[in-house]
Amino acid sequence: MATTPLRVAVVGVGHLGARHAQIYASMPRIRLVAVCDIDAARAKRVARALHCGAVTDYRELIGAVDAVSLAAPTSLHAALGLPLLARGIHLLIEKPIATTLAQADVLIRTAERRGCILQVGHVERFNAAIRAAGRHLTHPRFIEVHRLSPYPYRGTDVSVILDVMIHDLDMLLFLVRAPVSRIDAMGVPVLSKSEDIANVRLRFASGCIANLTASRISEESIRRIRVFQEDSYLSIDYKAQTVALARTSGRTVRRVQLPVNQRPPLQDEVASFVRSIMRHRAPVVSGVDGKAALALALRIEQAMHRKSGG
Repeated sequence: MATTPLRVAVVGVGHLGARHAQIYASMPRIRLVAVCDIDAARAKRVARALHCGAVTDYRELIGAVDAVSLAAPTSLHAALGLPLLARGIHLLIEKPIATTLAQADVLIRTAERRGCILQVGHVERFNAAIRAAGRHLTHPRFIEVHRLSPYPYRGTDVSVILDVMIHDLDMLLFLVRAPVSRIDAMGVPVLSKSEDIANVRLRFASGCIANLTASRISEESIRRIRVFQEDSYLSIDYKAQTVALARTSGRTVRRVQLPVNQRPPLQDEVASFVRSIMRHRAPVVSGVDGKAALALALRIEQAMHRKSGG
């Protein structure tokens, strides 16, 4: 374990990046050196609140920090992340890892070559509800997912698949652990140039079926996943961090609420990144995991565009 403070910075301090910075500032053995944003006023505002430096050019961080959270728009992930990794800086990169598989490959190879931790921000992996349900999630046969939220007026440089649904694609790959053999998808652009609402049906080689609905134009915020197995059913609410389990016993069905040690998932995600660096261990969500989720998301986008004739 390192005894000197880990020097960190956050690049991109919009809504999510500012939360990263707040978490780092509250952690022991961490020194939040600076925040970086092209909006100088925003960077200074966050920096004043957290008593750290403010810069507008990420290159000013090189040589001054050991690790960075990158929460800039997805289209900038490769352009900003690659130079940081190339200089030996550990990187927690928000989802999705990049916009293309080629970009993801370069990020992964550079991290490996430089011996850097590259973690991707699929935050639901750290959700306390998923952890509570973990030992009961043994053989999914049918999975239904709803992830709905109001229009964000940010992050719409990519479709709802890459912006919102990708959280659940990572979770499905983690739970099912089988290749996707068939994709049926439909999406509609409403308030942006790319799809704002989508429905996707996936068939896995294991026989499991998953039906996903993602929207960023909903009036309410819903984040739920329901998993049906041969002898049980779990309803997991990511937002409320609750888990309901129904299990058959003979001809009866027993329903219980599983105990959940509710915690902020982003806080645990950032803490896990720091532990990976200090203990020289692979991250919970690796660059390879991030690439797998991206690959599936891009396949879904292609399927949608073929159906729409786009």
